[in-house]
Amino acid sequence: MVVRIAVDAMGGDFAPQEIIDGAVLAQEKYGLDIALVGDEAKIQAYLQKHHSGIYPHLVKTAKLQIVPAEGEVGMDEEPLEGLRKKPRSSIAVTMEQVKTGNCTAAVAAGPTGAAMAAALLRLGRLPGIDRPAIGALLPTLIPHKPVLLLDVGANVDCRPKFLEQFALMGLLYSQYALGIAEPKVGLLNIGEEPCKGNDLTVRVHQALADSGLPFAGNAEGRDVLGGKFDVIVCDGFVGNILLKFAEGVGKTAMQIMKEELPKGVHGKIGSLLLRPNFKKVKERMDADEYGGALLLGVAGICVIAHGSSRASSIANAIRVARDAVTNQVLDRLKEKTAQMKQQPVSHES
Repeated sequence: MVVRIAVDAMGGDFAPQEIIDGAVLAQEKYGLDIALVGDEAKIQAYLQKHHSGIYPHLVKTAKLQIVPAEGEVGMDEEPLEGLRKKPRSSIAVTMEQVKTGNCTAAVAAGPTGAAMAAALLRLGRLPGIDRPAIGALLPTLIPHKPVLLLDVGANVDCRPKFLEQFALMGLLYSQYALGIAEPKVGLLNIGEEPCKGNDLTVRVHQALADSGLPFAGNAEGRDVLGGKFDVIVCDGFVGNILLKFAEGVGKTAMQIMKEELPKGVHGKIGSLLLRPNFKKVKERMDADEYGGALLLGVAGICVIAHGSSRASSIANAIRVARDAVTNQVLDRLKEKTAQMKQQPVSHES
């Protein structure tokens, strides 16, 4: 299978420079075909100025393609209105590349709302899925064992059946993309007891307990990064706050460590000796190492990167998209969600 990733080159705080750098880095590391979508003149000029040594080679071998688009949907624009006014915007054309089959997956670092709206309009939902969810990987205390948290921002208001669907999609992604044989699913809540929480979490707890999924019970806030769970579900309002808090804690911890290192000659010697350890700590705590969040539930592979993503994070997001394609995550989701559509959803309303 030829894996070709469509990348919205104009989305993100540091577009198009960091997006292009990340795409080139991913092409070099993973040997993927990549379509950069956006302002053709700007993309080509940047490639020729900063990647002149490889750009002709990439174009000649069709490894790097430029797909023209017109304009971008900004952070201050209502997503659907922005897409209506700019049908050839970079995010719309990026999703169109997947819809037409020119690309096998999409990566975008622009506004999350615009990316989700474009994916829904161009790709549609999977059968049996009412609301797509954004799943983000977070590091845990167990090395190389991240936890998948969803939803982290696509749906701020949820019904019980939505979280049931999130649990199934997270379970399948963990099995087939992350290689976890028996993922443990948890429900984010304020206590371990089934009766704890608000009306939504109480009803979802019962629904998941009756669903036949490997439900391991409620996960309190302190459990999220502990490694006990492989998948944790919640509504997008809570999930987005938790995700950004976790990112802030990681950056704060690293900054405090830098500030509190001893000063002077002894401090410099100590820092030099500890540098390999600091690098490992950063790798384990840095959410950017996981690249981006997969939009689960749409009929196509779509990875949403953080708006402030730099080149390394974009390259990692492209890797996430590649892994989802090569592990046939979408086909497995289609199969299971189609089956779910034929079954009554427990504890509906």
